[in-house]
Amino acid sequence: MVRKVFSGRAAFHDGEGEIVPGVTVHHIGGHSMGLQSVRVKTRRGHVVLAADASHLCAHIDGARVFPIAYNVAEVLEGYETLKKLATSPRHIVPGHDPLVLARYPAAKPGLEGWIARVDAEPGDR
Repeated sequence: MVRKVFSGRAAFHDGEGEIVPGVTVHHIGGHSMGLQSVRVKTRRGHVVLAADASHLCAHIDGARVFPIAYNVAEVLEGYETLKKLATSPRHIVPGHDPLVLARYPAAKPGLEGWIARVDAEPGDR
């Protein structure tokens, strides 16, 4: 990555920015400084890859906070931002929830439990 930075092949975004049409990054505070989530326009609407802004579905669904955070209030504000960015709560993909692989279909046969299609409709939440 360092080589890509020095060769001009990496771009930094402070806060919000468009990576390519339909893909944007958004600063979500609270868990760690500089954390960004990614919003992607898909055929089913705007899907938000929350990363560490929401580790588990239960965190955002129940306004729970992961025990490691530098600012709890910003974590909770971040949940509201994620909800505003996503087409619906079912369009938010938490960063570490093993249920993601169970709720979303596999990218292709044989990849069940490894790679999910988060652009597809998830199962029950």
